Amino acid sequence: MEIPKSELYSVLQEFNPWWSGQPLADLPEWERSAVKQVWNWATATDSRRALLLSGARQVGKTTVFRQTIRKLLASGRPPTHILYATFDHPLLKLAGLQQTLQAWEELFPPVSSEPTRMLFLDEIQYVQDWQTWVKHQVDFHPSSRVAMTGSADPLRQGTVESGVGRWETLPLPTLSFAEYLRLRRIDIPELPMVRSLRQLFEWHDAEFALTAAAARPLMAHFHEYLLRGGFPEPALAHDLARCQRLLREDIVDKVLKRDMTAFYGVRRILEVEKIFLYLCYHDGGILDIPTLTQQLEGVNRQTALNFLDLFESTHLIYRLKPYGYGKEVLRGRDKIYLADAALPGAVLLLGRKLLEQPERLGAAVETAFFKHVFIRYYSQSPRFAYWQDRKNRGLEVDLIAEAGERLVPFEVKYDDGEITPKRLRGLRLFMEERGVGEGYVITQRWDDFKVLDVTSARRGDTSSASIGRIMAIPAPLACYWLSV
Repeated sequence: MEIPKSELYSVLQEFNPWWSGQPLADLPEWERSAVKQVWNWATATDSRRALLLSGARQVGKTTVFRQTIRKLLASGRPPTHILYATFDHPLLKLAGLQQTLQAWEELFPPVSSEPTRMLFLDEIQYVQDWQTWVKHQVDFHPSSRVAMTGSADPLRQGTVESGVGRWETLPLPTLSFAEYLRLRRIDIPELPMVRSLRQLFEWHDAEFALTAAAARPLMAHFHEYLLRGGFPEPALAHDLARCQRLLREDIVDKVLKRDMTAFYGVRRILEVEKIFLYLCYHDGGILDIPTLTQQLEGVNRQTALNFLDLFESTHLIYRLKPYGYGKEVLRGRDKIYLADAALPGAVLLLGRKLLEQPERLGAAVETAFFKHVFIRYYSQSPRFAYWQDRKNRGLEVDLIAEAGERLVPFEVKYDDGEITPKRLRGLRLFMEERGVGEGYVITQRWDDFKVLDVTSARRGDTSSASIGRIMAIPAPLACYWLSV
């Protein structure tokens, strides 16, 4: 559709106030760690690849872009060489990408001797055939760099081959625990800097005791984090009721009722809501599709599988396969984590009652911890899985990160029970069978913060020889250290 040039110019100038020397308004000084990553991409000289910043709705992708633009302007980048456009704006959505870029170039014609021009394109999924355009841009226009955001997985709308070598993907999850503390301006205790949780295996008893004493105030803030979640605007709401209402209305409802329809043509919204509600009840659990279809009237196996794909595509869930290879993975059931630990409580209207329900609180902690591990290990292209003993389904390991040749097993035991070797039999058995010397258990009790030497978990094995070590870490500390 042809849009009057005057209207297009007006919208672009509103989105790009720096063209006329105006500052970026209402932009916080505090920056997420993703801003540094986007800045590194924008200033790199050894790659021409585009960047796709991918994450759920309202997670802060636009703010990350605008803060990066602020840094570029402060570094001396010519203001007219930077374009920001969001394609969920009605007029830009009608105009399309080509008309939008033509308007920019008519306002500020490019000159071959000028520095690289930067394009920040928000909600790129609204642009038809955008993958092909990015491919051509990267291949044939070296004088410009393209960064994009998307709230829906682009590879479900086009060929995977289009993106190979043309763009890199940077996932933007909800706020980490450390980011949440900074956003809400909460005083953080003086804690030792821990770059890797492996460092803790070298600590002495006194270091564990002193750190636990200093970190205890984090527990109340961690529980509040589980209730409020990591979406920036709801997290800043004055009261919890409003926070959780925003989570339901702005995050869940808009994705389920608008994005599913707009991007994937879904018409059976009631079935979508049923399945998502079921996932909220079973967050952090192993999903059995036959059980789901029996309990949800009118939902068959294929429908359930299709909607799970769409939930993953719109960044509402993560899915883990069982650890192993070949048939044991292909035939195995998925483990489901929601995108943020606060979503189930908000959807199920639990409020602060979540903290009084040990099983749901444990699931929320496991979901939050998985998100932190996912982000910490993402740059190493890991494989995430869970493990169950095939002979005894009662023995399992909640989370395994496989990065290269290294296996890192994690178990979450968030309750007031003492962490004993007997309670960790699944983790011990996995370590013994796979030859893994170090594992981790995420706890609630500060008294459990220590290293445990563990022996064989095989039945009948009475040997007292150590097979490895398990680090027990209180959940607030583990999530904090993984996010700084």
